[in-house]
Amino acid sequence: MMAAGASRFDISRFGAEVFRPSPRQADVMIVAGTINKKMAPAVKTLYDQMPEPKWVIALGNCAISGGPFVFPGQYSVVEGVDKLFPVDVYVPGCPPRPEALIEGILKLEEKLTGKRRWPEVKPE
Repeated sequence: MMAAGASRFDISRFGAEVFRPSPRQADVMIVAGTINKKMAPAVKTLYDQMPEPKWVIALGNCAISGGPFVFPGQYSVVEGVDKLFPVDVYVPGCPPRPEALIEGILKLEEKLTGKRRWPEVKPE
């Protein structure tokens, strides 16, 4: 996620360069990493503190399904952040590439506006 904000990939081209430190100033939550059951109530509280409208991006296999930390008999890992609150865009990868995060942000924009801004898709 930090590489996507750096100059090589430059997420600011898409208007997503400002990472807000407070949930009360954010409209998109990017869940990146494993959610343990001990941490789940705190993450749910952050989601609840976000103002409407709000969206969620699950970044990486750990956030989507628990990743390699899920095995028979495990008791401490939440098997997907969608068990806590609704997820709008899933970005796969272990670890996900910066291009994948940018694609996820574009997919979220496409979901909200109904069209894709970039790259321009030409009808055939």
